[in-house]
Order: sequence, then structure tokens, then C-alpha cells
Amino acid sequence: MSHAEVVQALSGIMLGIFVTILASTIVSNALPRIIADLGGTQSVYTWVVTIELLSMTATLPLWGKMADLYSKKLLIQLSLGLFVLGSLIAGFAPNVTLLLVSRVAQGVGAGGVGALAMIVMAAMIPPRELGRYSGVFGAVFGVATIAGPLIGGVLVDTSWLGWRWCFFIGVPFSVAAVALLQRTLHLPVVRRSVRIDWLGALLLTAGVCALLVWSSLAGRHFAWGSWQTAAFVSGGVLLLGLAVWTESRAAEPIIPLRIFRNRTVTLAVVASTLVGVAMFGGTVFLSQYFQVALGKSPTVAGLMSLPMIAGLLVSSTVAGNLITRYGRWKPYLVVGALVMTAGFALLGTIDPGTDLVLLGGYMMVLGVGVGMLMQNLVLAAQNDVPAAELGAATSTVTFFRSMGGAIGVSALGAVLTNRVTSLTVEHFGATATGGGSARVPDLATLSAPDLAAIRAIYGTATSELFLLAVPIAVLAVLAVVFIREKPLSTLTGDERAAREATEAPH
Repeated sequence: MSHAEVVQALSGIMLGIFVTILASTIVSNALPRIIADLGGTQSVYTWVVTIELLSMTATLPLWGKMADLYSKKLLIQLSLGLFVLGSLIAGFAPNVTLLLVSRVAQGVGAGGVGALAMIVMAAMIPPRELGRYSGVFGAVFGVATIAGPLIGGVLVDTSWLGWRWCFFIGVPFSVAAVALLQRTLHLPVVRRSVRIDWLGALLLTAGVCALLVWSSLAGRHFAWGSWQTAAFVSGGVLLLGLAVWTESRAAEPIIPLRIFRNRTVTLAVVASTLVGVAMFGGTVFLSQYFQVALGKSPTVAGLMSLPMIAGLLVSSTVAGNLITRYGRWKPYLVVGALVMTAGFALLGTIDPGTDLVLLGGYMMVLGVGVGMLMQNLVLAAQNDVPAAELGAATSTVTFFRSMGGAIGVSALGAVLTNRVTSLTVEHFGATATGGGSARVPDLATLSAPDLAAIRAIYGTATSELFLLAVPIAVLAVLAVVFIREKPLSTLTGDERAAREATEAPH
């Protein structure tokens, strides 16, 4: 493919990425109205978000494996089709049950788009050239992340549209992406007469879901040290153990265990998991800090994350272009991990009185570190595996980052809840929590002294959460330090596959 053809194909891929990210963020400001209209509970409120993340994470390895066996173009179009189906069901959902079902379809489709986008790019762009396109991914990610809550708020507040358009709005863009990919994406299809290890896929998905459901419920619906925890964790570990046993004997495993013999892939997986835990687990609670500790509105809270997104965009673009120009990638991983750690340490000093300019600077530091690190971990893994395993390696690194994020949000969220509860009891007494967890207060109903106390409590608890993310980020630094740098290939994934096929013994 020529440079012009690559750019045309990328436009369809980026449109699909934008829509799927938008769908996961656009509901944040609309959920209170959605749940109220459909008669849902607080538990349903949580699950509307969680169930999409579960289905997306659990199916990532399967999408990656199918990309190694079947038409990548057809698969990414199919994943967009699933996303459209889920969006339509959600938009017309008459009750919370159907809404939750629709979120599963959206999650599976979004997981396919996310995994296959990187795989398709590796197939048509050499690793040496991939760096310059990582900034495009960062830009799409940042714009969709910021635009989602703002668009969702506008749709909900517009009487002749309403919350259902939060789901309908992505449909025409998804259809346009499918049509654009049909016209512009031209990849050779190498058909292999093999069977997917569906038993391994089922066991892997079930095991991951068990652990993710546990991490979503523990600390809120039952104690971390309860029999329910023992059941979920032991069941999940048992299922994953059976999955490993099945995969080790399968002719065509979902995640080829041999890729973990590759030092680069293994360390990239470890680093991605730790980045997911620290990044998602720490930053997801920034919006609550903005609204409760600083007293900002939801719209302003969304805009306040701009410095972090700006740092991510700039660093990913600059680092990507420098990697393409000079062919060196490890220094950006190491520096990115160190800067990310510094960002968490700086955010560990915040309180309700932190200057907003200073806070923005801290967030920008974190964004710069993440921008240099996340996509380049995928690049390092893609560059160091045979072309036939590009899909599996890409989806494995992405899968572990997503799973780390899900577990990080749940685990660090439980830590935040416990700290807020203990600080509330210290200040207001045990009656303030009713013997349970402290609820997020309605700030408009509080007296001035109580409001100041609540803001101090949330400021303290959030800063301690970021300090907890620091040692996790340090472990990510150690992981990337031990990755061995390998010169970036100048061949596309398809060119590497053709060369490996001619060199293979017959």
C-alpha cells in the first residue's frame, strides 16, 4: 500500500476507534437520567459501565487470534457491525435488562475494533514507520475522551433528543467507517485450514470474567475477605489453570504460550498490566476529586482533564516521530515510565487548596509519561514476534493492560471508599456512615463547616490513592528497563509473513 492508501485506510480505522471510545465515555453524564427513566438501581448504574469493560476485556485475545487466521478487514467490519447492533438495542431498550445485554454487544464490538486496529496497522505499516502514527491514536483517544461526557450532557439536556441519542449518535459514524474500510483497506488474505481452540477460549473468557466480576463487586457488595471472594478467586484461578492446560495442548491456541518465552513480550505484558492498574485505577477518580473536593460542575470537571490529554498527545506524537526518525524506542519507554511515576508522586501531594495551574501541570506530567509508554509497549512486542503471531501478541499486551485497568479501578476504588469512610467516621462519628460505607454527599445541602470537612476528606483520600499508585509505577519502570532493544523492522507485517513463509522448511 502506498502512503496515500495507508492514510485513507487509517481514516476508516480512526473513525471506528473514535466512535467506540466515545460510546464508553458519553454515558458518564447521562447515566443518572438513563437509570431513573428505566427504573434501575445503584447496582445497575455500576454494571452499565462495568459490563462493557468485562465483555471488551474478555474477548480481546479471541479477536487477536482470529486476526492471525482470517481476514483482518472482514473482522474489523464485523466488530463494528456488532457495535452498531449493541448501540441500536441500547437506544431502543425499554428496560435495564435489555440495556445490559446491549452493553455486552457494544463491549465485544469495541474490543474487536481496539485490538484489530493495531493489528491492521502492523500489517500495512513497518514497525520503523509505526511510531509516527501513534500520535494519531493519542489524538483520537484524547478527543473522544473529552468529547464524550460533553456531548452526553448536551444530548440529555436537549428536550427533543434525550439520552437515547447517546447510543444512536455512533451508528452513522460506525456505518461510515465500515464503508470507508471496504473501499480503502486492501490486505492480502492468507487462509489457513486450522480450527480455533474454542474450549480454551471459553475457559479463558470464563476465568477472566470471574476475576473481573470479583474485583467489581468486592469491597462494595461483600467483604474482600468473605466466602464470596474465596469462591470467585478460586473459581477464576481454576478456570484459568484449565485454560492454560488446554492451550498448551491445542494445535492453534488462542494465546500461544510460546510467545511468553519471548522476553520482550513477557516484559511488555507485565509493564502494560502495571500501567493499566496505576493509570486507570488512579485517574478514574480524578473527576470525583474535581467535583467533590474542588466543587466543580461535571462539565468543568471534564474540561479540567485537558492538561493530561494534552500531555499525552504531545508526547505520543513527538516520541512516535523520533522513533521513526532514529529507530530507537527503548529510551522512550524508560523515560515515559519514569515521568509517569513522577506524575503520580506529584499528584500524591494534592489537596482541596491545590492551585489549579499547579494541578494542571501535575496532570500534564502524568499524561506525558503515559503518552510515551502505552502504545510503544505494543510496538516493542509487535517488532519482536513472527508475523504469524502479530495478532496474538498485540491483543495479549492490550488484554493485560485492559485487565489491569479493570482490577485497578475496583481495587483502588475500594481503598478510596475505605479511606473516605474512616476519615468521615473520625470527623463526624460512626453515625455519619450508618455502619456502612460513606456515601458521596450532596454538597448543596451541607453547611459551610461540613462542606469544608468533606472537601478535605476527599482531597486527602485521593492524594493517598495516587501515592499508592507510585510503587506500582516503579514496578513498571523495572519491567521496561529489562526489555532488550531490538532494531525496528522496515518490513510490514504482510511482507514479514511472506518472507517467513519462503524461509520456512518445507
